[in-house]
Amino acid sequence: MPEIGEEWFLSNWFNRIITQSTELCSLILTTVLILVAGVILIKIGNAAIERFFRLRQRNGSEILPRERTLVHLLESCARYGIYFVMAVTILDRFGVPVLGILSTAGVLGVGIAFGAQSLFKDVISGFFILLENQYSVGEYIGIQGVEGFVEQITLRCTYLRDFGGQLHILPNGSIGTVTNHSRGSRRALVEVGVAYESDIDHVLNVLDQVCLQVADEFASIITDKPKVQGITNFGDSAIIIRVTAQAQALQQWSVEMALRKRIKETFEREAIEIPFPHRQIRITPQGPWLAPEENHDRL
Repeated sequence: MPEIGEEWFLSNWFNRIITQSTELCSLILTTVLILVAGVILIKIGNAAIERFFRLRQRNGSEILPRERTLVHLLESCARYGIYFVMAVTILDRFGVPVLGILSTAGVLGVGIAFGAQSLFKDVISGFFILLENQYSVGEYIGIQGVEGFVEQITLRCTYLRDFGGQLHILPNGSIGTVTNHSRGSRRALVEVGVAYESDIDHVLNVLDQVCLQVADEFASIITDKPKVQGITNFGDSAIIIRVTAQAQALQQWSVEMALRKRIKETFEREAIEIPFPHRQIRITPQGPWLAPEENHDRL
């Protein structure tokens, strides 16, 4: 009898070892297959995202910097999503109570979400800014009274550098109306005042000549030649005449400065007066002597 019991014990122990070894090998093999499948899915996903954005390029050129940022974002989201599914599947295969862990994590996640809702708002807004191509790095934009060149766009913030060199960091979640000055043509506008005694027809002819000169000089950046719109207002001491032109984005200021310079030079040559305020001071020696302060007040 003892021999039969010993044989049964050894046989049972050996069977359990075989069963557990088989299950362990199965788990290891399943884990390896899940990991390999995850790596393959990540590579396929990255290739699909890259191909999608390359097909959007008309001439098959390299992906633009803005879209490159979006590509990295989508690849990261896909990669971490696959990691999460892989981890849950492997833990479930090893008998870990995944649902209980996820329930606990969900309760904690709700508390964290309430504390970080502004962060989530910034990230979601940044994602749609990139997706909709509202503005790109290097463009000149205005946001809520702040204007400058876009230096960097992240999922959380937009960085603007104004003409004074100051860097403005704006959370994406707080961005409302955006004015993009770098897309489409821009209007150059110059208003000049001439004396009421001036010959208006002569002034208009002179301005027409100035417009032709500037149009030839800046033909590469002007999209619609400068033209004299005519008299737009009667000022206190001058007749206001407006000159306009259409220029490429961010080039309108160069056209305006050229117009002002040519108008000033041509008006001086043609003896056309540009009125400006004059102040006359008259000193009357008659009367009683006054203290310097009182005399200054009288003047």
